[in-house]
Amino acid sequence: MTDKYDVIVIGGGAAGLFSSILLARKGKSVLLFEKNKILGKKLLITGKGRCNVTNNCDAETVLNNIPRNSKFLYSAVYSFLPSDTMCFFESLGVPLKTERGNRVFPVSDSASDIVKALCDEVNKLGVTVINKKVTKLITNNNKVIGVKCSDKDYFSNSVIVATGGKSYPKTGSTGDGYKFAENAGHTVTDIKPSLVPLETKQSFSRRLMGLSLRNVTLSLWESGKKKSVYSELGEMLFTHFGVSGPLVLSASAHINSIENNNYYILIDLKPALDEKALDKRILRDFSDNPNRNFSNVLKGLLPSKMIPVMIELSGIDGDEKVNNITKEQRKKLIGLFKNLRLDIKGFRPVDEAIITRGGVSTKEIDPSTMESKLISGLYFVGEVLDVDGYTGGFNLQIAFATANLAAQNIQ
Repeated sequence: MTDKYDVIVIGGGAAGLFSSILLARKGKSVLLFEKNKILGKKLLITGKGRCNVTNNCDAETVLNNIPRNSKFLYSAVYSFLPSDTMCFFESLGVPLKTERGNRVFPVSDSASDIVKALCDEVNKLGVTVINKKVTKLITNNNKVIGVKCSDKDYFSNSVIVATGGKSYPKTGSTGDGYKFAENAGHTVTDIKPSLVPLETKQSFSRRLMGLSLRNVTLSLWESGKKKSVYSELGEMLFTHFGVSGPLVLSASAHINSIENNNYYILIDLKPALDEKALDKRILRDFSDNPNRNFSNVLKGLLPSKMIPVMIELSGIDGDEKVNNITKEQRKKLIGLFKNLRLDIKGFRPVDEAIITRGGVSTKEIDPSTMESKLISGLYFVGEVLDVDGYTGGFNLQIAFATANLAAQNIQ
């Protein structure tokens, strides 16, 4: 086995596997390093084990779902569309389906089918896979010439860094690529969690732990702003520390500086009803049960776990007969239904995040090739870059699109 290859790829995740396949199809000799014993370990747990491979949308929609540095990804996204991702996996024998929000999954609902297809193709094309940890890039006169492992050096004309970020470190995403980049003279922006659960100041979150709310609208606000930063209808979950679930994860991607404690969430528990319609609904429930206790009448409006919390927040005695509840009390109750407030205290740790925000500065990467502007022959793809998208398959599409661009431009 030679120690000189056309291309060395560091990282056997989505971007690394994909770039290895495309390069091998071009006839390049490829050496793929993965420090885990298995390839695609993080891919296996994406989409709750179902693997949301992409979003069935056009390029403009992809870019609109990338909150930071989306312009940098223009060439990558337009060069490799979500439809190309879908064709690629279906050509490997993995039938796909499109679900709510244009999320694309394997028909089998099994991420292992995606990983198996990639690994089988890597093996079929003769990519050399070594389960070792790369410790350093080897450069000479501002050109990369190989990589260093603990036991020996391996040489190549080009190196692709596809090591991911720092989310889910148990899968191997421990920030190795950031060290490689910094040692090569690159700037690495602040690393923060994104698509991550949020800790809240209100203690009632803990009391509601395990309660899932469906078809609610969650709005994220920054103090002092007249418009919400984010607002969406969907599902969320209360936890012992605060809130989680799809709406919360997406909202977290819009929070810039959590340290100032200046963000809060408003939950509309009845988005299908405006305040006037909701008041009519509550009055109807009250008039149908005039001698019942307030706490009992709420059963038709709220999940049982939420009733004690809403009673407490409303300031209305749970044993109060509904025919005694005043218009002002009812107005406050409606305000809680339409704008239940949660103040954000902080992000959960980065190892609980789906992806990492921050990474190798896009200013130092050629957006048309993914090659370093500082070190010739060195490429960065996927989550190691300072780009991240919202939930819905956009982050895997970024991985595939950037990997494709790098592979196509390595001569």
